[in-house]
Amino acid sequence: MKPRQQRMLAVGLAAFGVAIAAALTLRAFDENMMFFIDISDVVAGEYPTERTFRIGGLVVDGSVHREEGSLDMTFRVTDMRCDLAVSYSGVLPDLFREGQGVVAHGRMAPDNVFVADKILAKHDENYMAPEVAESLAKHVEGKMTPLQEGGAECNQG
Repeated sequence: MKPRQQRMLAVGLAAFGVAIAAALTLRAFDENMMFFIDISDVVAGEYPTERTFRIGGLVVDGSVHREEGSLDMTFRVTDMRCDLAVSYSGVLPDLFREGQGVVAHGRMAPDNVFVADKILAKHDENYMAPEVAESLAKHVEGKMTPLQEGGAECNQG
């Protein structure tokens, strides 16, 4: 083989290797990407059904219910327009409280309950996850009124 052919073969193999590495990297990003979905969009049915995603908002006062002697619990999270039931089994962060901001990772169950596999609470009283703050700011005005379907509550105006 001539030196020129050897160089071309080396360049071709290097380009092929870079293309394979880029494809594998993009696939890994796609599989591990976690979308943040507004609670109002989840209540409207606009969420990925085949993958996990994140929701965030404020824990509704008086909505936290823990089963006696169990780590299973339910609570509601609101974006100030709609609220959504969340089910979680596990140890909660120390800063989890009613009226405080949380981010939940998980997926929707067929009974319109968000089943969380991870709960994150804000780490001090001045910080809130940017996605949660943006979602709350979009829906801050108005009162909560019942929505006809889904059992959630949403502002009709």
